[in-house]
Amino acid sequence: MTTTNHHPHLRVFTTGGTIASRRDPATGAVRAAATGDELLHLAPQLATVADLSVDPVAAVNGWNVTPALMFDLAQRVETALAHPAVDGAIVTHGTDTVEETAFLLDLVVHSGKPVVFAVALRHLEEPGTDGPRNLLDAARVAAHPATPGRGVLLVANETIHSARHLTKTHTTNPAAFESPNHGPVGVVTAGGVRYIRPPEPRRPIAVSRIEPEVFLYKVAAGADDRPLRWALAAGSKGIVIEGSGAGNVPAAVVPGIETALAAGVPVVLSSRCARGFLAPIYGGGGAIGGGHDLTALGVIPADGLPSQKARIKLMVALGATRDLDEILRLFTD
Repeated sequence: MTTTNHHPHLRVFTTGGTIASRRDPATGAVRAAATGDELLHLAPQLATVADLSVDPVAAVNGWNVTPALMFDLAQRVETALAHPAVDGAIVTHGTDTVEETAFLLDLVVHSGKPVVFAVALRHLEEPGTDGPRNLLDAARVAAHPATPGRGVLLVANETIHSARHLTKTHTTNPAAFESPNHGPVGVVTAGGVRYIRPPEPRRPIAVSRIEPEVFLYKVAAGADDRPLRWALAAGSKGIVIEGSGAGNVPAAVVPGIETALAAGVPVVLSSRCARGFLAPIYGGGGAIGGGHDLTALGVIPADGLPSQKARIKLMVALGATRDLDEILRLFTD
C-alpha cells in the first residue's frame, strides 16, 4: 500500500480498444468511441489515487494497431516520462495486440518510471464491464512506490503481469491474460497493491526507428519454403518462424532458411507451444529441420518468446543493427 503523501501525476495515453468501445446503435457493431476524459469520468475514484492528464494517441481497436503506431506511442511515453512533473504513464489499449505493444515499449522505453497498460474484455455497455475497474487498478499500480524499475506492466482482472511474459489466452474472458512459465508479478486487492515477485533486470535497446519489414511464418505439417522465398522477394529484412515442439520445422522449409541467411537476413525461431523453452537437440537423417540443424545454420532462438513477440523484438533489433552476431546477442542478452 502506498506510504507516501505525494499525490502523483500520471499521463493517460489512449489508443482505443474494448476499454473505450461502445455499440453503434445504427449498425449494432462495437467499436472504439469513448474519449479519454470519458474513461476517467467512469472511474471517479481515480482522483483519490493520482492527478491525471489525457494524451489521445488513437481510437482504434487492437487488431488495427500497427508497429508504427506502437513505436510512436513508445516515443510519446518516453518524452512524457522525461518531464520531472510526470510520475508515470497509463496506456489504454485493445487486448488483441496489447502484448506486442507493451513488449515493444518494454524494449525501447529507457525511463524507470512506471508504465502500466489497462485493458477490458467487455465493452462499456456490456453487463459487468471490466474497463473502469482495470483502469483504476492500473492507476493504483502506477502510483505505487514499489512499481518504478519493474518495466512495462499490464493490469487486468486484479492481476499484474510483466510485458515480457504476458499473453492473451482466451478470446473474451476477463481473466484472459496469463504469463506462461513465469506467472503474474503481483495482484491488486482491496487492501492495495501486492508484488509477489522481485523486479527483473531490464536492458532497453536504443533505437530511433524500427524495421517494419519482418515476416512471420507459422509452419505446420507438410509446410515448405515457398512463403519464405516470397517474403525475401518482397523485401523482408527479417524472418520469424513459428516452429513446432522444442523448435523444429519441416525439412522442406530448410532451403528457404538457408537462402535467407546467405542473404544476410536474420531468421528467428520460436515454438507454437504455449509453455516451455526451445531445446535444439534434433537433427540429421529423419530429423532434418530439427533445432540442432537450425542452430548450426545460424538461426536465432527466440527461447521463451512467442512468435508475435519475437517479431516485435526483431523489428527493434533491426532498428539498432544489421549485424547478425549483434542481433543474436540482443536475443540472448
